[in-house]
Amino acid sequence: MQSEDKIIIGKIGKARGLDGTLKIIPLTDFEGRFDNLQEIFVSDKIFQVEKVQHIGGEIFIKFKNIDSRELAKTLTNKFLTVPRAEAAPLEDGEFYTFDIIGCEVFNGSKTLGKVENVIKTGSNDVFQVGEILIPALKSVITEIDIVNKKIIVDSAKLEEI
Repeated sequence: MQSEDKIIIGKIGKARGLDGTLKIIPLTDFEGRFDNLQEIFVSDKIFQVEKVQHIGGEIFIKFKNIDSRELAKTLTNKFLTVPRAEAAPLEDGEFYTFDIIGCEVFNGSKTLGKVENVIKTGSNDVFQVGEILIPALKSVITEIDIVNKKIIVDSAKLEEI
């Protein structure tokens, strides 16, 4: 499976204990998605999930056949991915961050650049396009076309900000 067919849902942190359990740094808004995992990709290799634990607000995974701290350490800092088809469902008008990044942003006929980052602020996301920060508000963004990797902003609203 090619990497563009997969989405990143987490990153492996340090080993916990001696049995090969690993701390997981979630890179998804859907942390519950780890709970029912049977298997997951680490880099391009598939691993069977033995156990998922939530301890003190943190997530830990134990993979089958990773039975020592030393083996677990070899996986530290690697990304956890799942097939794109297993992405959590979204409500109408919601988008995945990984789909927004790389979209070209237009203000009328003027190209502003590509979305380099999506900043989570709590109240609303902010799209970083070079030095420009664009709030992800319906009053500012008039269209998001993921298929064509294109975002249209309202030039009048953008200038008010």
